[in-house]
Amino acid sequence: MARGEVLIGIDIGTSAVKAVMVARGGARLDAVAESCPMARPAPGAAEQDPDDWLRLVRAALERFEAHPRAGEVAAIGLTSQVNTHVFCGADLSPLRPAITWQDTRAAADGAALDARLSTGEKIAALGAPIPVDASHALARMAFVARTDLAAWTATRAVLAPKDYVIARLTGRSEADPIASIGLVGPDHRYAPAVLALLSGAEARLPPLSDPLALAGEIAEGPFAGVPVARGTMDAWASMFGLGVAREGEAMYLSGSSEVMGLISARRSGSGGVVTFPDWRGITLHAAPTQAGGGALTWASRLLGLDFAALERAAGAARLGPRSPLFLPHLEGERAPLWDAASRGAFAGLDSACGPGELALAVMEGVAFSARLALEALEDSGARRVTELAYGGGGARSEVWSRLRADTLGRSLARVAAPEAGAVGALVMAGVAAGVLPDLAEAADAFVAPDRRFAPDPARARLAEERYARFRGLYEGLAPLHHAMARGTPQTG
Repeated sequence: MARGEVLIGIDIGTSAVKAVMVARGGARLDAVAESCPMARPAPGAAEQDPDDWLRLVRAALERFEAHPRAGEVAAIGLTSQVNTHVFCGADLSPLRPAITWQDTRAAADGAALDARLSTGEKIAALGAPIPVDASHALARMAFVARTDLAAWTATRAVLAPKDYVIARLTGRSEADPIASIGLVGPDHRYAPAVLALLSGAEARLPPLSDPLALAGEIAEGPFAGVPVARGTMDAWASMFGLGVAREGEAMYLSGSSEVMGLISARRSGSGGVVTFPDWRGITLHAAPTQAGGGALTWASRLLGLDFAALERAAGAARLGPRSPLFLPHLEGERAPLWDAASRGAFAGLDSACGPGELALAVMEGVAFSARLALEALEDSGARRVTELAYGGGGARSEVWSRLRADTLGRSLARVAAPEAGAVGALVMAGVAAGVLPDLAEAADAFVAPDRRFAPDPARARLAEERYARFRGLYEGLAPLHHAMARGTPQTG
């Protein structure tokens, strides 16, 4: 049969590379997910090997090429974790491990750069007061220039994971303006005032192309000659993979971190979240937290329980006014606090607490962080959200899903496919290749609902009380955590 009936989507995530092969109408032909190791060689470090991603992507393509309908594949789409940076040499090979979004070693570099731009200057350059924090591309460049001068001198391109893999598959090195967060202004071009903060930054950034542009064709191996879409960051791809593409719609993506998103043409300028420049009539306000499934992974390792056992233990525990609280800032926090120095903490432990109570506290703490992000999102977009499209790996937990609905006080409409990012990537590839008419219709065609979680009134009232305590926990511990980060005694 002729090409045009099948699409492939690939999501290079923090914990795994996920790939799906889907036919027109939404039939899921095949799917694969393989884990990616994370190295933490020093305090604050979180690194991955870019060639692990490339190896897993090629393995997925080899698997899909054996499918009886492989000849019908019209296009391939990729998305990836954002604020993860690959420093590449002239031959596009990585010069050092990729610095992931969880890495906080560039906090001081980011703070020094951030102090040189006022809020007004950020809004003028970027359209929003986006901070230069530890995960910002310029902070990472400054960190590498300061700590690994040989790699910095040899660097010819700083790429996102998807752009690195696309470059190795097609030979073309580019980026897209949406994923180039904090570097690009409302005109979808690099912002000169931002790039001027760091000498050598502009020369190491790749050209920009539209997310719905075709990046090139697979040069060799499985699916040689098949076009690859440029694509964009995971939050945007997941938005389409959750069926969100219209004004006023909102999403909750639960993965290694929690990402909340709202499409709203209204802009209050309240800050705390990332407001992207309008793209094809879509203005996305996004609030990515630092902790999500990653916090539960830590709890699983700490308690010596796998995820299934951890969920059973949490489901058997009960929340009450005296239940312990958990601050999930194991690697600092992003939206809306942007506090790289904050750290995790349990509060209110007593001798009756067991694994179930601790696991439930971790789940609740992550949900409270998501609520803090959602409230900032609603302020930024000047809209009240009543229901969110909901998906991602963390959404598969029934216990956590009910807890999230109660904690947010909002209904969650879970989608059937857990690989929201990969589905969104193939939706974008289908539009880029002309197979699908537009993003809204494509999302409608490829996204199927699963079930809806509504908040329980009694549990939601308890959550209100505990949420106030959670906010107080962060505020009370912030001076201690900041003093610890500085290595100085706490005063006051």
